[in-house]
Amino acid sequence: MILTLIQVLFDVILLLWDTVVFFALSTYYILEALFLTVLPTCLRPVEDLSGRIALVTGGGGGVGRQLALQLARLKVTVVVWDVNKYAIEKTCELVSSEGLKIHGYTVDLADRKAVYKTADLVRNEVGPVDILINNAGVVYGRTLMDLEDFMIENTYKVNILSHYWTTRSFLGDMIDAGRGHIVTVASVAGLLGTYRCTDYSGTKFAAVGFHESLYTELQTHGHTNIHATLVCPYYINTGMFAGAKPRLMPMLEPHEVATKIISSIQLKEVNCIMPSSMRYLLPLKCLLPAKMCWTLMYRVIRGPQSMMTFRGHNKIEYTQ
Repeated sequence: MILTLIQVLFDVILLLWDTVVFFALSTYYILEALFLTVLPTCLRPVEDLSGRIALVTGGGGGVGRQLALQLARLKVTVVVWDVNKYAIEKTCELVSSEGLKIHGYTVDLADRKAVYKTADLVRNEVGPVDILINNAGVVYGRTLMDLEDFMIENTYKVNILSHYWTTRSFLGDMIDAGRGHIVTVASVAGLLGTYRCTDYSGTKFAAVGFHESLYTELQTHGHTNIHATLVCPYYINTGMFAGAKPRLMPMLEPHEVATKIISSIQLKEVNCIMPSSMRYLLPLKCLLPAKMCWTLMYRVIRGPQSMMTFRGHNKIEYTQ
């Protein structure tokens, strides 16, 4: 009985202590976030990426190609993966024309065995990957009843399952080296369900969950030098959402998205939402009545209407 009371007292004291520490750290983190928000990026210390090896999936075009080019200009050895051999060759030609280092591999990210095999090739031919950017994505743009079964399965294989295969392939090397960075390119559609995207939004919600769980594992096991950044961009003008006509904000351009992603890597940011204004709008879906949110989405933002003109895709395109 006495031992039980002592244990209960100890648990209460421990809870109180953890709560005090929590509020103390919370105050510090809030002040730190406010300070960094108003501090110009040019005045913040950035990590030197030169000499690192970065792997970009979906590197055959769009944001992936821009990431490859901009990273190479920072003296990073770039490795690009894509299912489209011709697109990979074009990216490599573009980067090599500036005398920069790049290696291209044709790989079907929907094929787990192919991912593991190509990862071994990269490790042997280039070296251990320091920065992994899971950028590849596919979208078909059909309503649930118009989607074919293979489309749903392929979207999940490329947009989320491949993240497991690539991360499992390279995380061990990062742990051994005591450093690394994993970037998950999700989407605003992974924070807010989007019309004609039951498959795409579903995979992007999954990517957000995957990333946040991975982050907790890294922190819990003391791998604090392996950083993780979640990227959630708005529509990007890459042809992936060709025909979509957003009402309030223009589509983002691939080069600016790539620049922001690299900046987030250098600043070791945990979350990167583009445009930044979306960061303040998204919480409203949990705070406002559901019918009010729908009215805002349909009448003001016109999200569903913007996707009604989306032409959609029938073939496999692993770019972002």
